[in-house]
Amino acid sequence: QVQLVESGGGLVHSGGSLRLSCAASGRTFSRYGMGWFRQAPGKEREFVAAITWRNTYYLDSVKGRFTMSRDNAKNTAYLQMNSLNPEDTAVYYCAASGNGGSDYYYKEPLKYDYWGQGTQVTVSS
Repeated sequence: QVQLVESGGGLVHSGGSLRLSCAASGRTFSRYGMGWFRQAPGKEREFVAAITWRNTYYLDSVKGRFTMSRDNAKNTAYLQMNSLNPEDTAVYYCAASGNGGSDYYYKEPLKYDYWGQGTQVTVSS
């Protein structure tokens, strides 16, 4: 069992930055692939970024602006978000996928086993 707690959301102006954190419980954090998703009002949950055993993946629209990382010693995953724009406004969720995550299904929410409660990111124009 893994529990995930996100933090770091908030309100920023367009062009600003935020760093989201996802703190995980448990002793096997390093075995999990990690992902970040977001959901805007009236829209489906959308893949943002993921780290599997082999690679780090990003949604096309965030490439070059967002960076996902993890610190296994701290049981924490991060999402550094730069050059934010109003289209990035959403609730951001972190998720954990067993067995290091899949390089084929990293975009699929149903392939993740555990989810955090979400943190709100609002970008004003």
